Amino acid sequence: MERIAAFEVIESGVLTTIQDLGRYGFSQFGVPLSGATDTFSLRVANLLVGNKEGEACLEITLTGLKIKALREVVIALTGGDLCPTLNEEPLEMWRTHLLVEGDVINFKKVRSGCRTYLAVGGGIAVPKIMGSSSTYLSGKFGGLEGRALRRGDLFHIFELPSSLDKLGLRFPKDWIFPLEKEVPLRAIPGPQDHHFTEKGFETFHSSSYRVTPQSDRMGVRLEGPEIERRSHVEESIISEGLISGAVQVPGDGKPIIILTELVTGGYTKIATIISIDLPRVAQLKPGDRVRFKPISIEAAHSLLKEQEERLREFREVLRQR
Repeated sequence: MERIAAFEVIESGVLTTIQDLGRYGFSQFGVPLSGATDTFSLRVANLLVGNKEGEACLEITLTGLKIKALREVVIALTGGDLCPTLNEEPLEMWRTHLLVEGDVINFKKVRSGCRTYLAVGGGIAVPKIMGSSSTYLSGKFGGLEGRALRRGDLFHIFELPSSLDKLGLRFPKDWIFPLEKEVPLRAIPGPQDHHFTEKGFETFHSSSYRVTPQSDRMGVRLEGPEIERRSHVEESIISEGLISGAVQVPGDGKPIIILTELVTGGYTKIATIISIDLPRVAQLKPGDRVRFKPISIEAAHSLLKEQEERLREFREVLRQR
C-alpha cells in the first residue's frame, strides 16, 4: 500500500508520539503494552475519519505542537481540549475536518485534560513492531524511530479511498466523559487489599489526592493522606505483572496509578481503576485532584457494556452514511 507524506512538524511541543491500541502478548519479555493512554478517545477519533478503531494516531500531550498539512486530508481531534486552531481559527473537537495543503494546526494551551488524539483518514503509516505501531519511549522502538516527534519530521498516511463522506460528522456530546478538576475514579478492591487496615481503606475512599508533576505515561503519582498498612505486612511484595489502572501504594503510603509503560512492580496494590475510567486517568495533569469510589465487578461490567453499546450504535450510524 502506497505511503504519502501528509504532515510536516513545525514545532514539536511538549511530547507528541504515535500510538495505537498497544502491543499485547510480550510482557513476559519485559515489553509493556504502550499504546494510547486514553483508548476511548483514540478509538472515536479513528471512527470519525473512517479508519479501523485501532489505527495509529498522534497522542499530543499538553501544548506546543504545530503541524502543516502537505496534502488534502480528513482529520478528527478527540480527548483533552488543548485549544487547537486551524490557521489561527478555533478548531472544534470530536468532529471531522477537511484540511488542504498548507493548512496549519496549532495546540496553544490547556483548557481541559492533557492529551489530544489526532486521527488522519488512512491512518498514520509507520512499521509495526510486535504487531503494533505504538511508540515505546524507554525501549526506543515503535512509532517514529521509537521517539517523540521533532521539528522537521514528516509523517505519512496510507493512500486509501477518500473519507470526504465523513466531513462534519460529530460524536454525541453526552457520550463524552467530562474532564473535571476533581475526578471521581471508580475502583475495585485488590489484589492486595488485605494488606491495608480499615482506617487505610477509609482514607483511600474518603480523601482527595492531588496529581504531582512526577507523572508520565508510566503512571500518575498522587499526593495526599497516607494510606495505613497492617502492622505485620511488608511495604513491598515479590514483583508481579501490572495492568493499567492498578493503584500501587509504596512505602510513603501515597498512591500511584499505573498507566501503559510498566510491566512489573513490587508495591502492594490496594485497588484497580475500572476500564471505562482509565481515559479519565490518562487526562489527569499536575494540580488536578482525584477521589476513589468503590464499585463492584458486576457494576463495572455493566458500565463497560453500556459504553461498548454506544460505540456499536455510533458504528452503525457511520455505516449508514
